[in-house]
Amino acid sequence: MAIETELKLSLSPRTATRLPQHPLLQGISPTRKHLRNTYYDTADLALKQAHIAVRHRRIGRQWLLTIKSAEPATGGLAQRSEWETACLPGQFLFMHVDNKTLRRRLEKLQPELLAAFTTDFTRLAWLLSPAPGVSIELALDRGHIESNGHRESICEVELELIEGKASDLFELALNLQKDLALHPSIASKAERGYRVFSGEPVLPAKATRLTLNAGDTPLEAFRTVAFSCIEQLQRNEAGVINCDDPEFVHQARVAIRRLRSAMRIWKSGLPAGFIAEFDPLWQMVASQLGDTRNWDVLVSETLPQMDKLLHKHDPAGSFHRQAVRCGKRSRQNTRTALKSASYSSLLLAYTAALLELPDNKGTSVAKFAKRRLGKRAVQVLQLANCPQENFMTAQHRLRIAFKHLRYAIEFFSALLPQAKSQDYHQAAAGLQDLLGRMNDLVVAEQIAHRALAGAKGAPVRRWLLTQRELLLPKLDQSLAAFFERKLPWEHS
Repeated sequence: MAIETELKLSLSPRTATRLPQHPLLQGISPTRKHLRNTYYDTADLALKQAHIAVRHRRIGRQWLLTIKSAEPATGGLAQRSEWETACLPGQFLFMHVDNKTLRRRLEKLQPELLAAFTTDFTRLAWLLSPAPGVSIELALDRGHIESNGHRESICEVELELIEGKASDLFELALNLQKDLALHPSIASKAERGYRVFSGEPVLPAKATRLTLNAGDTPLEAFRTVAFSCIEQLQRNEAGVINCDDPEFVHQARVAIRRLRSAMRIWKSGLPAGFIAEFDPLWQMVASQLGDTRNWDVLVSETLPQMDKLLHKHDPAGSFHRQAVRCGKRSRQNTRTALKSASYSSLLLAYTAALLELPDNKGTSVAKFAKRRLGKRAVQVLQLANCPQENFMTAQHRLRIAFKHLRYAIEFFSALLPQAKSQDYHQAAAGLQDLLGRMNDLVVAEQIAHRALAGAKGAPVRRWLLTQRELLLPKLDQSLAAFFERKLPWEHS
């Protein structure tokens, strides 16, 4: 068995034609291969569900059978177990798989294997030695994926680590990125092939449940959490850029909010330079996504609730038209931001920095989690008990505090009693959502003040204020009920 460590980068066909002339590749003769791969699975896609890839690869007259574990990539980096052996066309022999459990599973499924899709591409490959003791294969793949009469193009770079550290891949990628528009990609050819095979559209990606081990160090846990956040963000990029479904923007924004929240939770154990460098950069992306999200909520949720009122006091629909116009402009700015070189560089640089973070092997993450959860719980209690005259300011801070508490519970949920933590999490999430609705009304009121100035907008602003005030009794009741709950981490 080999461990395959590779970094995948997407690029445009125009950039692909410039790649061979890059200074880092000068003086190195590339190899050229035509590769045709056929991927197999059962009718019910048992291999896909188990994150296993089985393929036949044809290189000239040679045939290879390859088995891969297909763990998701993050920031373009993928580390997979791989088994490969020579074979005959249509032959499935799994003796070379030294994982006995996997081998037995494959042998059991072998009679059911069917061709699902093919990848057909030309590969130009350069073997680079950017530093002593470092060897990296740079492969430029151009071709297509085909299944059931449908095609999707392939145009990507793969940096595979032959010798060295994973950070060496990122250093090379960042050097290439100075001159070429390269974007880290997390979708493997197999994943894309399954999508072509099924015909299913790309859907908004929510955060996945995390698996932390009580014996992990806090830094190991932070890497797991941060990689999960980056993966969620990247899985929503295409939807943000290519369609108008507001849920893609929402989930991309959630991913960055979770990431920044995690950086705050683990702040005491992270290098000061790490936070100082990356938090402002993520804040800029989050701010752009947040602006688009605010307009989406106003247009799709708030304005429909006040439709009759707007018809009466804004018969020309100027408020609605302005909101739609501003929302479109913000969405275009968001798309530009996610297609920018600076965003691509941020993904690469941040992932590289995560891998290089020093681990002091101190306390276990279980003890760390209790302290951090306790701190978050105290914060929401203190803010909820602020004097009434300061409540408007405290309300905003309380919403942020509940957001951090909610995400902390999600991060550490695997370390907490399931039933108790789930109930506590649902209550915290409910309060965050309630405070979020109140904040949406505040944002709408601010926009209305600008768009419908003076007496014309007074009824609209009054309606928005009334809706917010109507939520106050529910907020008081929900807060009282929340603080009666026992803290699940104190009984774990």
